[in-house]
Amino acid sequence: MEKHPIGDLMEVTMQKIREMVDVNTVVGQPIVTPDGITMIPVSKVSFGFGCGGGDFASKAQVAGAPNPFAGGGAAGINIVPVAFLVIKDENVKLVNISPPAATTVDRVIELIPELVEKVQELVGKDKSKQ
Repeated sequence: MEKHPIGDLMEVTMQKIREMVDVNTVVGQPIVTPDGITMIPVSKVSFGFGCGGGDFASKAQVAGAPNPFAGGGAAGINIVPVAFLVIKDENVKLVNISPPAATTVDRVIELIPELVEKVQELVGKDKSKQ
């Protein structure tokens, strides 16, 4: 069976998306400051693509020849920075730079790292008293 041109069209579109988006797009290259702080950018990446085409008959077509193919493809990518991982000595902190949460559930999820940090501090203080 002969390969249809729509397959080639989709293959080229996906290859271009792969070239634009890789792991370094989501988790960026570390940035090290002179005082030893490392910051790693984190982004949210979303993309979509579509392809379409069809065979059509023309008036000038030779009898028995395959119908000509016409098609096209498109892709869109959205990259939004959302946070930085900040590493200093043995401490790692996530600094959120995205807009505030729209719902209560989202806000609670955002606060979980801070809550864990506070509990660790309290447990550490409690152990030092003993």
